[in-house]
Amino acid sequence: RTQAEMAHTCRGTINLSTAHIDTEDSCNIVLSNGGRTYHLKANSEVERQRWVTALELAKAKAIRMRNNQSDDSGDEEPASQSDKSELHGPLKTLSSKLEDLSTCNELIAKHGAALQRSLSELENLRLPADSGEKIKAVNERATLFRITSNAMINACRDFLDLAESHSRKWQRLLQHEREQRIRLEETIEQLAKQHNSLERACRGAPGLASGTASISSTAKAGSVQSAKGEASDEDEETEYFDAMEDAPAFITVTADPKHHRRSGSNLSGASEGHPEDWNLEDSVFESSNQSSYNESTGKDLLPRKRRRTRIPDKPNYSLNLWSIMKNCIGKELSKIPMPVNFNEPLSMLQRLTEDLEYHELLDKAVKCESSTEQMCFVAAFSVSSYSTTVHRTAKPFNPLLGETYELDRLEELGFRSLCEQVSHHPPAAAHHVYSRRGWTLWQEITIASKFRGKYLSIMPLGAIHLEFHSSGNHYVWRKVTSTVHNIIVGKLWIDQSGEIEIVNHKSKDKCQLKFTPYSYFSRDVPRKVTGVVSDADGKAHYVMSGTWDEKMECSKILHSSHGSTSTEGKQKTVYQTLSPKVLWRKYPLPENAENMYFFSELALTLNEPEERVAPTDSRLRPDQRLMESGRWDEANVEKQRLEEKQRAVRRRREAEAVEALEEGKDYEGYIPLWFERKVDAVTGELICVYKGGYWEAKDKQDWSVCPDIF
Repeated sequence: RTQAEMAHTCRGTINLSTAHIDTEDSCNIVLSNGGRTYHLKANSEVERQRWVTALELAKAKAIRMRNNQSDDSGDEEPASQSDKSELHGPLKTLSSKLEDLSTCNELIAKHGAALQRSLSELENLRLPADSGEKIKAVNERATLFRITSNAMINACRDFLDLAESHSRKWQRLLQHEREQRIRLEETIEQLAKQHNSLERACRGAPGLASGTASISSTAKAGSVQSAKGEASDEDEETEYFDAMEDAPAFITVTADPKHHRRSGSNLSGASEGHPEDWNLEDSVFESSNQSSYNESTGKDLLPRKRRRTRIPDKPNYSLNLWSIMKNCIGKELSKIPMPVNFNEPLSMLQRLTEDLEYHELLDKAVKCESSTEQMCFVAAFSVSSYSTTVHRTAKPFNPLLGETYELDRLEELGFRSLCEQVSHHPPAAAHHVYSRRGWTLWQEITIASKFRGKYLSIMPLGAIHLEFHSSGNHYVWRKVTSTVHNIIVGKLWIDQSGEIEIVNHKSKDKCQLKFTPYSYFSRDVPRKVTGVVSDADGKAHYVMSGTWDEKMECSKILHSSHGSTSTEGKQKTVYQTLSPKVLWRKYPLPENAENMYFFSELALTLNEPEERVAPTDSRLRPDQRLMESGRWDEANVEKQRLEEKQRAVRRRREAEAVEALEEGKDYEGYIPLWFERKVDAVTGELICVYKGGYWEAKDKQDWSVCPDIF
């Protein structure tokens, strides 16, 4: 039993490893350990002996556990203990069963001797009056002997079942290791063949002798599965092997660009696969690589409003989990007031707007003449939205129904953004961004989450649309799954995993990005992202590589060749590429960011008070403002007031719906203010799109349609 169970169900405890077990008479048992003694009474001698047998088995097990702890203490590092726990656990259990058999053997010998003595006494009897008592004693001894024998038989049966089950598991582990060895041998053989072929190619082409770039990628034979972003219920009973599950996705040897003839042509011819199209001076890629932080953030644009660069430091409040648990007893999950201690002073609408931090990638994509080249910038933009999550373990505020957030940077950065919470159950937010530099982005995101014990999976549902005005290229992609680890014990950390398929629905170009999940045993760079950009015919043009928390690079493919197919049906491809170009690099965090919720420069300005915004804007939310100011106790009170106010509005709508149903009328429910639901022509999904009117209402300062939600 656990300590908590014993506190509620037991009157006392005694250490059996050092306890003395004795019998006073036919029904009493005495347990003593130092100055503590317990007297137990059974209903009969048979029941007493059952207890004595069980206590002796438990005592033997307690002694073994104490010896194992004393022998193992300090001998191994914690990491090695965890590595060997899967093997040591069954071995210790088997050893325990063997000790149980040994103990039962001793008990059988003990009871057999007692039975023998009773039989001897029976033979020496002279008085018939005593024979009845002795015969009774013989029968009881025989019964005890049968009970002990049954216990031994059951222990043997448990031992055999356990040995058989773990034998099958060890066979699977051995088979897995054998398959991994065969796969590794095949990979080494394939690499050796590729190395020989590349050597022959280098000898035949002197211009490439200084170096080539070979990228060995492994993909399933057949079509690559697209990541649609819907929540997937994986089988929690599936057995996973964490080590060496996937071969390294890319192996790159940088080529020397001096051996390639330069040309004045733009990268619009990049899809042809000629080295002269990789222009090092004039291409958009090169301008992306050389742009400084000030240039990329638009600091050279005038006029530029001076915005805040810090917020009050996060207070060091202790969190009493028991006080939270007490509030959960007897309440519905949706009515449990969660304190702001788990939050950061931004709403989910502001976090959604934060995806635009690297909007200049889309500004540069507008200048691309090639659709595959433009796809590279769109892919880098899709990855950049995760860069702010690496240290941000606190959750944003859940927006109230009808809450909005605007980010008007039209004069400074060329775009304006609007978000609105269009649904509360399930929570959904609509987002629309217009840029005068030639692009429009819109999305409706619904967050689905699943708690899996040690970690929390967050699955954003919904498609992100991006359209370029001049070319008409329409890109669609979906977000990957975010995982928050160490929910119960340990330091929280976030990982991104899954695949993103970006599709240009006009040219049919595709980019498949893979976010590699973190593995303790992997030698890959943590938070790794890899992918390939291909055209409508499936021909690969660019290789994407990097990490979602630091940078993304792009390499132009010169030549591709297919290797042999392995025994698992995986086809290996070798890409020859030019040297990579850095498309995106994460901005450094501001000074003292660790005390300001690890906010980036943009995040520090998102909740800055502004005039002329709608009365439903997240900047005006009182509990969020109080938390940012460090007044967390007042923020908790205000947060509970706002949530209760929203529940009252929901109950009123439910009553109106019931009344309309009784009268035979239609009830539309909540209607978004600035968005409307339409069937998307590209995906066929029902999505909230911007219907207009917000910025006109802001110019007139006419907010009469806005509800009172704060």
